[in-house]
Amino acid sequence: MKSVALLLTAGLAWGQAPYETEIRPSEVQHEISVNRGSAALWQSLKKLHTRASLMMITAHPDDEDGGMLAYESRGLGARVSLLTLNRGEGGANVMSPDFFDALGLVRTMELLQAGRHYGVDQFWTRVVDYGFSKTKAESIGKWTHDRVLFDVVKVVREVRPLVITSVFVGGPSDGHGNHETAGAMAQEVFRAAGDPSVFPEQIQAGLKPWSPVKDYARVPFRRQGANELAVNVRVPEGTYDPLLGYSYVQVAREGLGLQKSQNGGGAMPRAGEVSTGYHRFGSTVDAKETEAGFFDGIDVTLAGIASLAKGGDAAFLRPGLEKMNAAVEEAMAKFSAVKPEATAPSLAAGLKDTVALIAAVEKSGLDAESKYNVLHELRIKQVQFNNALAQALGLAVYGTVAPEKEPDPMYAMFMGDPDTMRVAIPRQTFGVNVRAVNPSAVPVTLERVSLEASGQSWPVAKVSGGPLGPIAGNLPVDTKFSVKVPGDSVYTRAYFSRPDLEQPFYTIDDARWTNRPLAPYPLAAWADFRYQGVPIRIGQVVQTVKRENGFGPVFEPLAVGPAIGVAIEPRAGVVPLEATAFPVKVTVHSNVKGPAKGVVRLELPAGWKSEPAVGAFQTAAEGQDQSLTFLVTPSQLGRKVYPITATAEYEGRRYQEGYQLTGYAGLRPYFLYRPATYKTSGVDVKIAPELRVAYVMGSGDEVPASLEHLGVKVTSLSAADVVSGDLSRFDVVLLGVRAYAARPELSVSNNRLLEYVQQGGVMIVQYNTPEFDHNFGPYPYEMGRNPEEVTDEASRVEILKPEHPLFAWPNRITEKDFEGWVEERGSKWMKSWDAHYEALLETHDADQPPQKGGLLYAKYGKGVYIYNAYAFYRQLPEGVDGAYRIFANMLSLAKNPKIR
Repeated sequence: MKSVALLLTAGLAWGQAPYETEIRPSEVQHEISVNRGSAALWQSLKKLHTRASLMMITAHPDDEDGGMLAYESRGLGARVSLLTLNRGEGGANVMSPDFFDALGLVRTMELLQAGRHYGVDQFWTRVVDYGFSKTKAESIGKWTHDRVLFDVVKVVREVRPLVITSVFVGGPSDGHGNHETAGAMAQEVFRAAGDPSVFPEQIQAGLKPWSPVKDYARVPFRRQGANELAVNVRVPEGTYDPLLGYSYVQVAREGLGLQKSQNGGGAMPRAGEVSTGYHRFGSTVDAKETEAGFFDGIDVTLAGIASLAKGGDAAFLRPGLEKMNAAVEEAMAKFSAVKPEATAPSLAAGLKDTVALIAAVEKSGLDAESKYNVLHELRIKQVQFNNALAQALGLAVYGTVAPEKEPDPMYAMFMGDPDTMRVAIPRQTFGVNVRAVNPSAVPVTLERVSLEASGQSWPVAKVSGGPLGPIAGNLPVDTKFSVKVPGDSVYTRAYFSRPDLEQPFYTIDDARWTNRPLAPYPLAAWADFRYQGVPIRIGQVVQTVKRENGFGPVFEPLAVGPAIGVAIEPRAGVVPLEATAFPVKVTVHSNVKGPAKGVVRLELPAGWKSEPAVGAFQTAAEGQDQSLTFLVTPSQLGRKVYPITATAEYEGRRYQEGYQLTGYAGLRPYFLYRPATYKTSGVDVKIAPELRVAYVMGSGDEVPASLEHLGVKVTSLSAADVVSGDLSRFDVVLLGVRAYAARPELSVSNNRLLEYVQQGGVMIVQYNTPEFDHNFGPYPYEMGRNPEEVTDEASRVEILKPEHPLFAWPNRITEKDFEGWVEERGSKWMKSWDAHYEALLETHDADQPPQKGGLLYAKYGKGVYIYNAYAFYRQLPEGVDGAYRIFANMLSLAKNPKIR
């Protein structure tokens, strides 16, 4: 326990203000409709009128009850936050070939996109989704109780919500060990966050204890029999909002539908009444059996902030709070969707009153904890007043990287902004265009336009710009800046990482951003206005522009990255012990704004050589890649792991890492950095010679690249190839993961595929989801709506037919070949199958019935058909020896003398 505490303490150097007390720059160029104009202003007014606050705690992205979150945030005006334990690294992906930590970044970006619809602030703990978990004990065993609770307590102490909620109750009905853990943590933090003896190092670091008033969890949808939980609150998620034009659950489902990696896109529910029941697990105030809402019995008026003052003279608080409230109610009374600026005078008065009350509290004799709590909520109101006043007046600021050549204004009007660079590099100088605008007829004074770097000082010079002073009537003020990136600038990257897939939590590399979604982007444009003597501040992260087919100009935040990135993909592989040499492909990526020339060298194990010893690269422009292939000759190759590191040299600097842009079209990408190190293992593996293998990529995987380590040349099949191409030229047709979900031509052309098998081909179908449950094989089978998973990567695998040709040639397969697997055994086992199929393997998790439907083999005509649920697509890119040996045997069936 002590060692865990020491480990956790390392993440305490936060140094950041509480999230909601900051005026944050917008990260998007075009806000979604429910966050714009009069609709946004009315929601801000509702938020100003209450101190209600709620936090939902879930396990994975897409677990959240978005309808409830949207109703509480947008309908009631509560301050709502979402704490997700992990980033979904172990999940499936139907949209891109991103898995593990790359998938975690994809799902982070998806949930952030969804959260804009819900209307929430977001936080994460540092634990990792290691795959499907069947019990809470397994999850806690992987993560440790204190590691999870530490982060949950910390976030609750930072955010200080009045109500804790979860979609999980902390029991078996949650259906997933991670879910159970999230439900249990929600109930435990309700008591723990207010106890100063729990993680006292957080208190020493500047946080204060916080005791939420109530704790709820969603009642399970499935009936629980005698142990059924009572519904204490019913949330009317289907309530229609005329300003938004949707019900709250419809707004939320738009957001949920953006989490496409898991479902390919969600459906909009029909209009009508929708409500969700919640059970109350705890309350520190008297609460009725049936409540109208989560905040029954809690004073959520602005005057209720005075209740936080427990010691010292607090008499001055209530009049000041009532004055703030009167300004909010006056603004609400004046609100007009067609004339939102009518609320501005009242909001300005309210902001002025809030600032004055903050000053009075700071000078008051309130005890330290009371002062901390009151100031926390008042500063939130200060930010809310600032934002509402900007919305009332329509104030906006836009910061965009300047293109190399400014476009003709008429061209820009019709075609949009021209392309710009996307990644700035250290020591680079570039321009940024900033536009500030007041579209209303109400004069507002523009006092300052500026650029600010996040956590670092960047040299910034104003090149040109319109005059400061009063602006109105939608006339923009344009300012151009020259910016230089410091030589030691931090790259735009996740603030967390882990050394390998076996570590079930992230190491925090930059503690300033612990529990935040991501580190902030490097540069933001700000505009400071003044209206009726009150300052208003708004900002936007500086954007880049790139035209993309089907999307037009796509805006993404400016990032900072290396001049040269270098990568070896895949990250791991094998070398047959009989090999005398093997290729290593290095990819160099240039962010240099113009031509770049340099060299690449490999750092090899002692006695190994490469040809060439030094490779030269030359790129012509930013964004270009160049691949270099080195033929590596090993010395005394053995059955162990050998690291090979690529080093690129450019203008006197060495580069040994590169980044992968995670995501897919329509989702903002993010940067996953990895060292340019390739780990290869000497393996006793053989494969039939001169195999001709075709691959039908499904949702995305790295299997084809991994097969190159066995000397297999893979041909990727297009839709046209599947529908009408000559398949007989291939020995093996291999279908990628979830292919029947991602490639509609497969179901249309299924008879052609079976005919290929019948004529002597080998077809291997990797794991598929229930879209495959339509007897696409040569003989009947049943997968079922909820196919079995085997999540323990170390579960014993029994070879049911050891003398079967698949296990006998060219490699003798034993149970030892199932050692050292990662993440899971596999997913989507068959439930039942025709007698023509042979079940070749059996495995199962603890307390799970034996699972024999993971590797089914059938002779059909002259050929062989295989359904495989084992997770080779996860094992091969990680260089798992036995997985290569088994997969080599499957491919070699095309030339196996025992069946030919």
